[in-house]
Amino acid sequence: MRRLSTADPGFEAAFSELLDAPREDAARVDAAVAEIISVVRAGGDRALLDLTARFDGHAPETAEALRVQPAEIDAAVAGVAPDLLASLDLAAARIERFHAAQMPRDLALPDPAGLTLGMRWTALDAVGLYVPGGKAAYPSSVLMNAIPARVAGVRRVAMCVPTPGGVLNPLVLAAARRAGVDEVWRVGGAQAIAALAWGTESIAPVDRIVGPGNAYVAEAKRQVFGRVGIDSIAGPSEVVVLADAANDPRHVALDLLAQAEHDEAAQAILITDAPAFADAAASAVEDSLRGLARRAIAGESWRRHGAVVVVRDWDEAAALTDRLAPEHLQVMVADPAALFARVRHAGAAFLGRWCPEALGDYTAGPNHVLPTGRTARFASGLSVFDMLKRTTWVEASEAGLAAIGPAAVALAEAEGLGAHAASVSARLR
Repeated sequence: MRRLSTADPGFEAAFSELLDAPREDAARVDAAVAEIISVVRAGGDRALLDLTARFDGHAPETAEALRVQPAEIDAAVAGVAPDLLASLDLAAARIERFHAAQMPRDLALPDPAGLTLGMRWTALDAVGLYVPGGKAAYPSSVLMNAIPARVAGVRRVAMCVPTPGGVLNPLVLAAARRAGVDEVWRVGGAQAIAALAWGTESIAPVDRIVGPGNAYVAEAKRQVFGRVGIDSIAGPSEVVVLADAANDPRHVALDLLAQAEHDEAAQAILITDAPAFADAAASAVEDSLRGLARRAIAGESWRRHGAVVVVRDWDEAAALTDRLAPEHLQVMVADPAALFARVRHAGAAFLGRWCPEALGDYTAGPNHVLPTGRTARFASGLSVFDMLKRTTWVEASEAGLAAIGPAAVALAEAEGLGAHAASVSARLR
C-alpha cells in the first residue's frame, strides 16, 4: 500500500507513478480471441458446443441443451429463499424507477424559416447481456444490465452466462426472470460474445452487447465492436474515498475493502486531510482483512494497488480526484455536496457518511456498470441511453426551402458537389 502526502517534495512523481501503474497482466489475448470468434462464425452451434466442453468442463450434446429452459428457471427460483427474492425485488423496483425517470422526450422544434426540426428516440431491437460466472456470480449485474433495456423498450434481451461444471447460480436465474430476460444461454467467454454478435443457428444476433467479463470477454467485445455496439471495455473495479477525521476508521476501511475484494487488480484509494486518521484507517484495513472470506484477494489488491494520500486541503483532494477519474467516489466530509460540486470526473458518487458505495451496487437505484481505468474523464455509466438511438428529422415547406435553399446551393457549389446543388435548386422558383 502506498502512503503519499502532497506536502512531500517527491509527491508529484509518486502520484504520477500511482496513476500510470498497470493493474492487469499485459498478456495478449487478441490472437486467441480472434481465433475463437472465427471458429464460432464458421461453426455456429457446433463450435459453441465444442468450446463449452473445452472451457466450461461440461458437454451439452445439442444446441437445444445450451438454452436454459423456463422449467429450469422455475425450479431455480423456487429454491431461492423468500427473503433473498424480496431483496432482489426491492433492488429491481428501485433500479426500474430510477431508469424510467431517465427516459428522454422526442423533440419537434418549429423553425422561424418555416421548417420543423425534430429528434426521435427509438429502442434497439435486441440487446445481449453477458454475466460473469467465474470467481463470483453477480445477480445484481443481471438487474443493472437488463432492466435499462426493458425500461427503454428493447424487444429482445438475450443473456449468456458461463456454467463451470454445468452449474447455474439460482439467484442469477431469479434475477433474469425478475428483469424480464427473454433467453438465457449457458455459453461463456469470447465464444458467447461471438455468438451474440454474429449469431448461430440457434442464437439470433443482437444490436448491442453489455456486461462485464474477463480479459477474453473484454477483448472479444473490442473485436466485435462495429458489427454491434458495446457498453465499454471494463477494467478492474476502483474507488476513491474522500474522508475527514470525523469518520469511523473501520467504516472507511470496509469501504476500501469492498472494492479490493472484487479481484486482485482492483484499486482502493483513501484521500484525507488528517494524517492521524490516515494511519488509523490503514490500521483498520489490516484488522478488517482478517475477518473477510475473500481476504486473500482483498489483501493482494490492497498491497499491490491500494493507497492513502494525505492532502493539505480539500481543493487538493478535488484536483487529485479529477486526475484519478475513479469509477466510484465516496465523499465523507461535513458538507459532501459542496465538495462533490468541485469534482468533475467520477463514474458515480456516494455522498455522506451513511452512503457506502456498496449500497449503489445493489439497492440504491442508479446503475453500477460504470467507466473504469480513468475513462470517467469522457465516459458515463450504463443507462437507458445505451439502449436507445436518436434519429433526427426535418420537414420543410415550399416557403422553408425558399428561405434556406439558396444558401445550401451556394455551399454545395463551393464544395464542388453539383448534384447536391441541383437537388435543391431544381425545387426553387
